[in-house]
Amino acid sequence: MSYWPLLGIAVVVIGLPLRANPVLVVTAAALVTGLAARLSPLALLEMIGAGFLKNRYLLLFALTLPVIGVLERRGLKEHAQQWIIGIRRATASRILLAYLLLRQVAAAFGLTSLGGHAQAVRPLIAPMTEAAAEKVHGPLPAATRERLAALAAGTDNIGVFFGEDIFFAFGAVLLINGFFRDAGITLEPMHIALWGIPTALAALVIHGLRLWRLERWLAREVAAAHRAAPADRAATADRAATGGGS
Repeated sequence: MSYWPLLGIAVVVIGLPLRANPVLVVTAAALVTGLAARLSPLALLEMIGAGFLKNRYLLLFALTLPVIGVLERRGLKEHAQQWIIGIRRATASRILLAYLLLRQVAAAFGLTSLGGHAQAVRPLIAPMTEAAAEKVHGPLPAATRERLAALAAGTDNIGVFFGEDIFFAFGAVLLINGFFRDAGITLEPMHIALWGIPTALAALVIHGLRLWRLERWLAREVAAAHRAAPADRAATADRAATGGGS
C-alpha cells in the first residue's frame, strides 16, 4: 500500500493557511494525488471531469450565497424598499400573503428552490415588508422590525413545508410510499400527494388569517411606541438632572 497519494492532503494543509487561492490549492492537491498514485494525465483529467459533472449542481447552489452577498452590497435591499414604497396599495400583510401563496404553489410543482431564506427572504421579502409597514404606519421600533423579519422567514417555511408535500416526486412522499410498500400496502405516490392538499389548504388559510391581522398588530405596536417615547424622554431628562445636581 502506497502512502504517496496522501501528499495531496499536505498540499491543502500548507496552501490554505498561506491564504493561497483555494481553487488553485484544491486543483494542485488533485494533481499531486493523481500523479503520486501513478495515474496518467489523461486518466487524471477524466476523473476530475467526472467529479465536476457529478457535483456541478452543488457548485451552482454554493455560488448562490456570494452572488446574493454582492447584490446586497450593491444596494439590493434599498432598491427593493424603494420599489415597494412606489406601489400605492402595497402593505406588509399583502406582501407576505402574496409570497406565501407563491411559495406554496411553486413548492407544489417541485420548485422548492424558487425562494428561500438566503435567496429571497433576507435580500427581498423582509426589506419589502419593512418598507411597506413604515409607509403605512410610520417609523417602526427595533423589536417590531425583528418581528417582521421573523414573520417573513416563518412564512417561507410554512409555504414550502406544506406545499412540497403535494408534489408526488418529493422525497418525503416517496419515503412514505416505500414504507407502505415494505408493509405490504400498495399506495401510489400520487394518492399520497393528493392527501397532502387538505393540509396545505388548511395551512394557507390559518397562516393567511394571521397575516391578514398583521396590520392591526402593527398599528398597535407603533401607537404603543409613540405613547412610550415621551415618558422615556422625560425619565431620561430626570435622570440627567438628578445626576447633574448631585
